[in-house]
Amino acid sequence: MSTELFTILRFELIVCVLIFLLLVMKLMDTDKSCKQLLWTVNILLFINFAASFLHIPTATLFNGFFRTNDLIELEKTILNLGVLLIPLLASRWLYKHAEISIEFYILMLSSLLGGFITLSSGHVLMLYLGIEISTIPIAALANFNKHERRSSEAGIKFILSSAFSTGMLLFGISLLYGAYGNLSFDYLQANLTPDLLTLLAFAFMMGGFFFKMSAVPFHLWAADVYEGAPMAVTSYLSVVSKCSIVFVFVSILMTVFQHLSGEWLEIISVVAILSMTVGNLFAMRQQNLKRLLGFSSISQIGFVLVGITGNSILGLDSTLYFMLIYVLSNICFFGVLGAVADATGKEDLNSFKGFYRTNPFLALMMGVSLLSLAGVPPTSGFFGKLFLLASAMGDRMYILIIFAGINLVLSLYNYLRIIKYIFIDTPEEQLCVGRTKVMTATLMFCCIAILCIGFISSVYQYIDWAGRQTF
Repeated sequence: MSTELFTILRFELIVCVLIFLLLVMKLMDTDKSCKQLLWTVNILLFINFAASFLHIPTATLFNGFFRTNDLIELEKTILNLGVLLIPLLASRWLYKHAEISIEFYILMLSSLLGGFITLSSGHVLMLYLGIEISTIPIAALANFNKHERRSSEAGIKFILSSAFSTGMLLFGISLLYGAYGNLSFDYLQANLTPDLLTLLAFAFMMGGFFFKMSAVPFHLWAADVYEGAPMAVTSYLSVVSKCSIVFVFVSILMTVFQHLSGEWLEIISVVAILSMTVGNLFAMRQQNLKRLLGFSSISQIGFVLVGITGNSILGLDSTLYFMLIYVLSNICFFGVLGAVADATGKEDLNSFKGFYRTNPFLALMMGVSLLSLAGVPPTSGFFGKLFLLASAMGDRMYILIIFAGINLVLSLYNYLRIIKYIFIDTPEEQLCVGRTKVMTATLMFCCIAILCIGFISSVYQYIDWAGRQTF
């Protein structure tokens, strides 16, 4: 029984052990250099990721508060991949902040633990607990550069926005408990009815989730926090944190609140249109690349919501596929941007004029990630957005698809604008950026994965199409 319990809880237990080991390493007066210490931690993170491939049986623990299945296992594996890649690309930044690098890992893993709890929650209170555990460490991470004013500003804005969204979420939960007297997912799924109190509770809970995902009109904190936080933290916030909340949001909509689909489809359609449009329009005005990607992430959430409106297994699968590609593309982009920022202290778009002439490898890696984020074939980002639109098409959300098509063009302009600066414009100054072997290997892994997943997807689609033509 204990072995089975360890197998079921292995994600959470391994992360807890890693946090404990890091605390011990911080308290002990170790003779290891910073480089050796960080390599030890990265090896432990790799072991954590490798453990994801051990099969977990479908199970429910603690009277339904904790649950796991193949889908949840896959979602946690994606989060583990993100947590493994981010420190590898941020190694130079971690060396510069050697005295507090262990704290970075502790806070990042604490937030990851909260994401795991959120994904495995089978009760609304467990869900709330996981969201808070995952959110509070990010506020400290956003303020990690204590001597920079914009980093402190990012931390304050994030914690205030998070507190407001938590208040909305808690108020919705309290209304839900007042209406049904039980917050178990299974009970709510079986007994939920679209009465006035339930709809009011649902509206407040949706508002809380939209804040966490930075969907319009709850997006105002995103660009400022992205700009002010350290590059590694921005990468984590845009990838791992956002993925966990998207995964649990989709799961809850399609299980607990499935009976309210007639109501939430309309709400999500409006929020999707606003998120895509506002995110793309505001991104056009940005010169700071972190702010640009901040508004771009708002637009990407809009595309995810388009897929959710399909309200089907295809919508769930397409969301999962898209978020995997989003993880690889964003990490690759922020990895290159972080290398440039560490070497020169510059993050603005003008600094990348003619970047290809002095740094061809980094420019190519950045170009592949941008093409994937834009949804340009043959990258897998194209198939990610294609599957999301196909999901909405299955439910005949034609107006939503029209807006999505318009915003695809707008987003293409935003990403191609960066590519123009990198590959076409004449450089104002020589910007030479060094890179480590680890950074080179990690960037190549991300780009090869982006291209290979796209190729596999195209082959699969062709086989599927050929099979339909035959039969």
